[in-house]
Amino acid sequence: MAEAAGEAGLGWLGFALATVVTWGLYGALLHQGQVAMGDPVNGRYRAFLFVGVAYFLAAVLAPLAMLLVQGAPMSFPVSGIAWSLAAGLAGAAGAFTVLLAFGARGVPSVVMSIVFAGAPIVNAFVTLWLKRGSPTQVQWQFLLGIGLAAVGGFLVTLYRP
Repeated sequence: MAEAAGEAGLGWLGFALATVVTWGLYGALLHQGQVAMGDPVNGRYRAFLFVGVAYFLAAVLAPLAMLLVQGAPMSFPVSGIAWSLAAGLAGAAGAFTVLLAFGARGVPSVVMSIVFAGAPIVNAFVTLWLKRGSPTQVQWQFLLGIGLAAVGGFLVTLYRP
């Protein structure tokens, strides 16, 4: 189905932009959920509990249905399982620490701007390391982009609304 959507013209850029929108909504919606719980002490944990329910629906049931519909084999390589579990733990830990940032009086517009400016920097260096790339092989435009992301996060934090 994902391939069919890509063939229909959406392609990787469309999916990437959809992720920008959904992850851009994440912090604001999570903060609203935390506040709407009506519990200044435990509201963030209550909200995160339902984030977990949503993750189960979206990240367990949806791909399971896709695999079953496509008749995919249900055997998984151990290394694929390990890397995927590490990715899931990293993502869940990040979602949880976003809530902790909100609990420490961080506001969604600033917290999420720092996250979304800093995460690509971390991703760039980790990807280089995983692919065994050498920083000396990196083009200057790549480094400029990393620098601009850092400056953008700093400016959003400094001049927050």
